[in-house]
Amino acid sequence: MKYERLTKEQFEELHQEFINFLATQSITAEEWADLKKNKPEVVEEELDIFSDLVWEGVLKKVDYLEHLSKKFMFLFKFTDVQIELIKVEVKHPNIDITTKEGYQWLQNNLLEDEVEIHQATKALSDDRNKDIFALIKQGANITKGELFDYFDKWINAQSKSQ
Repeated sequence: MKYERLTKEQFEELHQEFINFLATQSITAEEWADLKKNKPEVVEEELDIFSDLVWEGVLKKVDYLEHLSKKFMFLFKFTDVQIELIKVEVKHPNIDITTKEGYQWLQNNLLEDEVEIHQATKALSDDRNKDIFALIKQGANITKGELFDYFDKWINAQSKSQ
């Protein structure tokens, strides 16, 4: 298995897609019931194959990830060849940027010494999806990139004004 098995809830959500997947394997409902009863190892294999197919479909569409904590914001943008990172760190001891108030403080104090913003790029490995999946496993969430774009524009505006 390349990624990880979908959860029971995810399989329930994708019930119809799983039925279609089994149909492409020429497995009928009766055959599936028989496999569950008599060949659980084949069932496990089919669940794993379907899970990997779902993950591949999801991961190939990912362009942005975010990983937020009380003091850090890691914003990722993926191209075909590289990962762009914007890292925001808040050094103020009483600020939690995962709260509405903390995030508002961050927006109002981006130029203060208690806020550090860094950019970096890194080449993707030969397996882009695996790189993305590793970050998801570490706690990153798939997003549409609004925060990345906000900070990217802000950083570019700052560099033009200097």
